[in-house]
Amino acid sequence: MKIQLYQFEVAFGDLEANKSKIKQFFENELNEDTDIVVFPEMWNNGYDLEHLNEKADNNLGNTKQFISNLANQFKVNVVAGSVSNKKDDAVYNTLVVFNEHGDLIYDYDKIHLVPMLNEPKYLASGNFLPETFDLCDIKMGGIICYDLRFPEPIRRLAINESKVIFVVAQWPESRLYHWKQLNIARAIENETYIVACNSCGNDENTEYAGQSLVIAPNGDVISEANNQETILSVKIDSNKVNEMRNQIPVFKNRRTDLYS
Repeated sequence: MKIQLYQFEVAFGDLEANKSKIKQFFENELNEDTDIVVFPEMWNNGYDLEHLNEKADNNLGNTKQFISNLANQFKVNVVAGSVSNKKDDAVYNTLVVFNEHGDLIYDYDKIHLVPMLNEPKYLASGNFLPETFDLCDIKMGGIICYDLRFPEPIRRLAINESKVIFVVAQWPESRLYHWKQLNIARAIENETYIVACNSCGNDENTEYAGQSLVIAPNGDVISEANNQETILSVKIDSNKVNEMRNQIPVFKNRRTDLYS
């Protein structure tokens, strides 16, 4: 299975500029044998938090149309990062996944909001844990940025047989060390692939780290970006998950009778 991660600088509060950049990527950089494309967090408007009430997508309407057309046209599955999304009179940070036919098969509202970026002031927290979804006949899962600091949701995805877990983010350069170490830790402790797509650049408020990376179930970093706009193209073998879980049977050895 081949995955392409699109690490780019999200234009601050400029939906059309971001859509144009993504469209150019599909037209000029997408490999024909790619199975899944991945975007960073909040790619539609970035962290223009003060204006999201006016700029956020309306119940994913714009996102569905734009990504669905691309997925269907290029016959590729898209883990389309996350978008600012207005519903029920509140703005959420919503991860969206489309299959190669352009169908929205999964969405998830970020449950952990970042106090350091004032997210709780402008965004509503999701009320449901992330669930698994199927792409390429494989169970997968996804979380958003700050969720990475909380091991419980990813462990739940792994228990429910996710073999690939996507982390979409706008993670700051100031905490780059945490970004890499936490992603590696989540891969090792859950014996799963971690596919982590970050943004890069500076929106005048925050310098974003880039350093998107793909990690094998044993913790090896298969591929890693720098801090510039770039595309990672990586092939992974989901059978490696089963091999790792047989070698070190963490899930069989869990003492659920003692865990509260």
